[in-house]
Amino acid sequence: MDVQAKIDDFLNGKVFAVVGASRDRDKYGNKVLRAYLQKELIAWPVNPGEEEIEGVPCAKDLASLPEVVHGVSIITPPAVTEAVVEEAAKAGIQRLWMQPGAESNEAISRAKDLGLSVIAGGPCLLVALGYSE
Repeated sequence: MDVQAKIDDFLNGKVFAVVGASRDRDKYGNKVLRAYLQKELIAWPVNPGEEEIEGVPCAKDLASLPEVVHGVSIITPPAVTEAVVEEAAKAGIQRLWMQPGAESNEAISRAKDLGLSVIAGGPCLLVALGYSE
């Protein structure tokens, strides 16, 4: 499957999680969450240090999400992304979008070994969704 087909498959859902969501509106973890919300999609922020972001209750981890998600946007340091890949696989989440700066060769390789669909290495969800400030 080429990158555009993976993007189309990823965006074909209605419910998403944003791992690395942030309350800081200048950070990409916040902008990605708002990009989903601007498109009237359900997006659950995931951050163990927050209770709520942009008015949406925050999950501590993927296992704590209140419903099944179609895909996960990952905006974390690469070492954390590697752990998120394992967590996503355990939660049965099949689609991962590692935002620029979050990916590592290890995380990408492990996700592929687990049979997960991975978008990494450049495309940004903000562009794909047409995010605006």
